[in-house]
Amino acid sequence: PVCSICGKRPCECEGIKTDRCKICGKAPCECDNPPRRKMIKVKLSDGKVRELDSMVQTSFWSTEGKPISSEEFLHSMFGSLPEFFNNEDELRAIWSKPDTRKKLLQELNDNGFTQSQLNDLRSLVHAEDSDLYDVLAYVAFSTNPVKRSQRAEYAKSHFGIYESKQRVFLDFVLKQYVESGVGELDDLKLPELLTLKYKAIADAKRELGDIGSIRNTFIGFQEHLYYAEKD
Repeated sequence: PVCSICGKRPCECEGIKTDRCKICGKAPCECDNPPRRKMIKVKLSDGKVRELDSMVQTSFWSTEGKPISSEEFLHSMFGSLPEFFNNEDELRAIWSKPDTRKKLLQELNDNGFTQSQLNDLRSLVHAEDSDLYDVLAYVAFSTNPVKRSQRAEYAKSHFGIYESKQRVFLDFVLKQYVESGVGELDDLKLPELLTLKYKAIADAKRELGDIGSIRNTFIGFQEHLYYAEKD
């Protein structure tokens, strides 16, 4: 059968560090009364502690392709992030725009920090309902994650600068964001969102104006999502 851990047949798990339950032998634990979740405290070189859930099953790999623990991955990522941004304001500015956000994710991927690994790390720090931005900010600056739903509500507090029809569309976009994550804010996602909401691009243009204006609104409002923790 296909291994439930590595997804390969035959199993290629040898050497991979996983968090199998010592009682049932499964990962994640399938015991009727699973052991209480234990948070691993990892002190980084900034002197601050990050916490990782020891019960979450993950498989991390070094840039050399060797299996490493979640703690080792965290240390590696913390040491590398200053190559991509110097402070949280810079990260926020990068993340607020689809093009620079996409570039950052690609650069992280090219340096061994794939989106899949970032998603695993998100689970480890209990930020499943948060943005990937929050995972990066937590690792780099020990900033507490903010839920996507909270960011959406904050963004709505700035709806006064938009016309009513624009607000209807942006509200729809925010619902997709809360449900599915930051991928919904990619500029390449815009045609799909317009079709999903209005059935046809022509109908969307009748409601919202030309595509250029729609795109500017779609991109411009995103910065309000990432200043929620500033006020």
